[in-house]
Amino acid sequence: MFIKSRGISMSIQPDSKISNSTFLLTGFPGLEQEYPWLSIPFSCIYAMVLLGNCLVLHVIRTEPSLHEPMFYFLAMLALTDLCMGLSTVHTVLGILWGISQEIGLDACIAQTFFVHGLSCMESGVLLAMAFDRFTAICNPLRYTSILTNMRIITIGVAILGRSFLFITAPIVRLKFFHYCHPHILSHSFCLHQDLLRLACSDIRFNSFYALALVICTLFLDSVLILISYISILHSVLTIASRDERLKSLKTCVSHICAVLVFYIPIIGLTMVHRFGKHLSPVVHVLMGNIYILFPPLMNPIIYSVKTQQIRSRIQRWITKQN
Repeated sequence: MFIKSRGISMSIQPDSKISNSTFLLTGFPGLEQEYPWLSIPFSCIYAMVLLGNCLVLHVIRTEPSLHEPMFYFLAMLALTDLCMGLSTVHTVLGILWGISQEIGLDACIAQTFFVHGLSCMESGVLLAMAFDRFTAICNPLRYTSILTNMRIITIGVAILGRSFLFITAPIVRLKFFHYCHPHILSHSFCLHQDLLRLACSDIRFNSFYALALVICTLFLDSVLILISYISILHSVLTIASRDERLKSLKTCVSHICAVLVFYIPIIGLTMVHRFGKHLSPVVHVLMGNIYILFPPLMNPIIYSVKTQQIRSRIQRWITKQN
């Protein structure tokens, strides 16, 4: 039997049985013969995500000089990136290794919950890090009194609650939808919008809620981050010494890079979905994987290279191991 969905064609063996609670992940359509080769870079990327973020967490935990608000937020970012990689590794590599392209409804909903929740959480952590830089540069004398350990814990709990509690309602509703369209998902992992396209139930609540959630989280966070850096730039320009201005701005470089690494793939994926209907389906799948894997891969590299305290601690640790 030959099934076609949203421009993606997949051949299903006549004797294969796909139940109503099972979905097929397309993987990388048209590149099936290259899966053994594609599995090599993807396996390396996932290994680097795991190693890089675990290393950052280990360095922050074991180095007393890094027990500061900025590095607590960085630990939250590393933990979020680590979980994001772990939430998709089993389906992506399962496809590339030829293990299975099928995923059950419950597993798909759980993956959707974590992918979207962690994405929202990463945006919140980046906003918290922007607040940290704003406080450090614009209110340096009050930095320690504003960002106390208790306040950092409160911010972390608020980010976690906002990220997962707000998305619970639309994700839970996915369980009760009737899926009458061919059960073929257009990525190598599950996404909320993909499941909505296959549903024959009333999806208006999920559609409007998802749009409102994006506006109230990702869009609002990006606006607040921009405002914080406008305030930082205004404060820095009032500093008389050129060296002091550069020193202040250098403390923001790592965070600015992390913000760009997170938001550029989101913008790219949105543009591809909105204006790239004529593009090959594999482009959509690759952009989805870039959106999921690029920030977790790059953030440890950015902070290891740009943050002197982390860089020197890693160098001492490597020297000691040798």
